[in-house]
Amino acid sequence: MKKKLSIVAIVVVALLILDQVLKVYIKTSFQPDETRYVFGSWFALHYIENQGMAFGTTFGSGMLPKLALSIFRIVAIVFIAIYFTRELKNEASLFFLVAIGFVWAGATGNLIDSMFYDFIFPFNPCDGFNQVEGSGVKRICSDYGFSYPVHVRNQGFLLGNVVDMFQFDATYPSWVPYLAGKQVFPAIWNLADASITTGVGLIIIRQRSIFSKKKQA
Repeated sequence: MKKKLSIVAIVVVALLILDQVLKVYIKTSFQPDETRYVFGSWFALHYIENQGMAFGTTFGSGMLPKLALSIFRIVAIVFIAIYFTRELKNEASLFFLVAIGFVWAGATGNLIDSMFYDFIFPFNPCDGFNQVEGSGVKRICSDYGFSYPVHVRNQGFLLGNVVDMFQFDATYPSWVPYLAGKQVFPAIWNLADASITTGVGLIIIRQRSIFSKKKQA
């Protein structure tokens, strides 16, 4: 049991550190909406921040929806930790425990952004991802020699944006019906998102394997 716990702990800590290192690097080295291609012309680092969940989904312009989302993340993280503890005691396989660890690390990585980034990094009201029409919070944006008021998001603990940076800049070929010329995967994501997706995928694979064995039996 201790060996399994140590391995999962190493995986989780490594993912959290790498996730935060990447996000801090992007925030301190890129301009908002800046794109730098890493592999050919199909994979790039693109600096953007997300006020809500995946694909830029938001839940309104006020403070309460964002706060509710962060609280939901905290509750999910707690339940994942409880579930992991139970599975560890039930001597679940290392494969399954690592998969849970991936999900836990991803959820925690994005929560860290919302919790602390507003206190660590300067806030620029001119950045589009900080602006929310109808938020009720006004700041002065000074850009290109002009100053004008803008509505911005609420700031503070659990209210910060999540930093995203990975982008697949690939499109469907012309022979694909209905999708020709459209992006294969338009979302911009981060390592925490990839960690959650990987963990869920591994869990599904594991559950299918168990179901298949029971069916054969």
